[in-house]
Amino acid sequence: MRAFVITAPGEGSVQEVEAPRAEPGEVVVDVERVGICGTDLEFHTGHMAYLRSGHARYPMRIGHEWMGTVSAVGDGVDPGWIGRRVMGDTMLGCGHCRRCLRGDQHVCEGRQEVGIRGHRHGALAEQLTVPATSLHALPDALDPAAGAMVEPGGNALRAVQGADLSPGDRVLIMGPGTIGLLCTLFARAAGAEVHVLGLPGPDLEFARSLGLANAWTQDTLPDLPLDAVIDAAISSELPAWALSRVEPGGRVVFIGIAGEPSRLDSRDLVLGDVTAVGVLSASPALGETIALYAAGTVDPRPLIAATISLDEVAGVLAGNRPSGAGTSTGDGAGVDPGVGPKIHIDPRLRGDLG
Repeated sequence: MRAFVITAPGEGSVQEVEAPRAEPGEVVVDVERVGICGTDLEFHTGHMAYLRSGHARYPMRIGHEWMGTVSAVGDGVDPGWIGRRVMGDTMLGCGHCRRCLRGDQHVCEGRQEVGIRGHRHGALAEQLTVPATSLHALPDALDPAAGAMVEPGGNALRAVQGADLSPGDRVLIMGPGTIGLLCTLFARAAGAEVHVLGLPGPDLEFARSLGLANAWTQDTLPDLPLDAVIDAAISSELPAWALSRVEPGGRVVFIGIAGEPSRLDSRDLVLGDVTAVGVLSASPALGETIALYAAGTVDPRPLIAATISLDEVAGVLAGNRPSGAGTSTGDGAGVDPGVGPKIHIDPRLRGDLG
């Protein structure tokens, strides 16, 4: 089968690799749609921390935001999965440690992460194998585009849940990339007054095109009391700034990861009686995300700028947006107005689609 393989920093191509077979407890999925995210870009540049820690190594087959149809099952798996449209949890715990047994497999020390950690191949390929226990069935109401947005949506939903918003609460969401924009959609659906913070330029214009009128830069943000702040940006300076802006008794949720360490003064947390929440994974919210998408409560598809073939992935990872998908310096940064931040891949397509 064809798969996109990163062999070294800045070097990746489509290769012919051995088609996967389902081991006991696993299924083979025919991949229909995959999203590219910031983690994939970090593997391409060589900056991903797992490459230094030994949790990942080249050659890498990336891709963890996916959906497809089960085409084969291994021993011990219900054959009723065959033919079902599914997406899957990225985090695959060992299943027997203390964290896994309490339902927190997404923070298992020995976990694999599809297309990221533990040498578990990702979905930028015509097929992949995953444990049957990681699958979530997709209803007919979700098309492939929405199905491949469940994983990033689950991360955003957990961030909004961490903010513990009530109708009428005011929340500031920092970073209008894919996760930040999905946070705004979930927060708006929860009845919150949503404000978005970003850099000047087209990224904020796109946020406004989604009906988010309260889109600001640090210089233009009004001096309003904020019940919660969600940091979905990648700046090492913003976490402390967020803590300085949230109301006493409020919440700050951290889901964006900066390339450099951030500094927080714990005295500000204590004296403000502020709750700080970290979000690593979509795992606990995947089922709820699917339900909210299927009900039409949140529609993630406007965030998708283009759907391309495997042959175009190398160019996108190198920073070249597909024709008609605007220009960008990252996952959602600097995108032309009216064009979303997310790029999807359909492995069934062939060639440069222009």
